[in-house]
Amino acid sequence: MERTGRWAGRNGDKDAVRAEVWDALDAGGMAMGPTWSHIPNFIGADVAAWRLAQTPEWQRARTVKCNPDPPQIPLRLRALYEGKVLYAPVPYLTRDFPYLRIDPAKLMEKGVSFELAATSEGYVQHGERIGFEDVEPLDFCVVGSVAVSRTGGRTGKGAGFADLETGIFRELGIVGPNTPMATTVHSCQLVAEARVVMMPHDSPLDFVATEAELIVTGNTDPRPKGVSWEHVREDQFDTIPVLRAIRDRMLARMGG
Repeated sequence: MERTGRWAGRNGDKDAVRAEVWDALDAGGMAMGPTWSHIPNFIGADVAAWRLAQTPEWQRARTVKCNPDPPQIPLRLRALYEGKVLYAPVPYLTRDFPYLRIDPAKLMEKGVSFELAATSEGYVQHGERIGFEDVEPLDFCVVGSVAVSRTGGRTGKGAGFADLETGIFRELGIVGPNTPMATTVHSCQLVAEARVVMMPHDSPLDFVATEAELIVTGNTDPRPKGVSWEHVREDQFDTIPVLRAIRDRMLARMGG
């Protein structure tokens, strides 16, 4: 029986490349946990995190945004141990508060281990609940990926959460044109540039770290300035409780 991803049907080309990557991870034994419809965890995620953490951009960063998925647990843990203030979304943005601030100093005051706070369950329980507008200007952004190219193209699991978050932060000035965008993946998730279709509202990657190498993409494509609200699907408004209110506030701010 042919498998399909949870969010399949929105872009056939992207569906195809996701399916190939998920199958390759499963067939090659590199996956840790479920792959299909997920940002897949992989053997070597800790090494990929180490490679990314060697960049001067990461080392200078004091505020880091990271996606909530399992392969990025090592990065979230590194951020906390290195004293960085971590910002992470509620998984699938399903709550009436979309974001959490995870401050390592406050975790230590409360006796909460960094290992627990680096998991999505832990930081949702122990982080400070905030809105998008409450996030500080970000020094470094990590997004989850299913397929990426060496030139900075990226596709996620198909739900569009990462693009929405980044667009909102760009519109608010929390993410600027020079804020580094990075991901960690297994090397089998690298695909040809032509396989990753980037839309004008997509943010290209500056760094791709794998278990085998660190890729500096050198991508100089223009960064989007905000959210392309006309491309936001009705089902996204239905499944993300805070999205309509954010749109209305932003459009009111712009006088539109």
